[in-house]
Amino acid sequence: MNGPEPAAHRRASVRVVRGAPDDIELAALVAGLAAASARSDDSDERATRSMWRDRARAMRGDPVRAAPGPDAWRWSLRG
Repeated sequence: MNGPEPAAHRRASVRVVRGAPDDIELAALVAGLAAASARSDDSDERATRSMWRDRARAMRGDPVRAAPGPDAWRWSLRG
């Protein structure tokens, strides 16, 4: 092949500079690197928003939340 290789055909390399990892440790490292690189490609997926972190929900008037009591925590996510 002439010229630069496409990204899919490049050879990835890992070099151990200190220590002597066994095959299992090296496999775990490669699996972690592969998972991290695959995760960065998923930019199209939108993160699901937790109801607990939804600030708009906290601004709504909710009569159940307005009256605190011993069971108010049960209804804190509903509404």
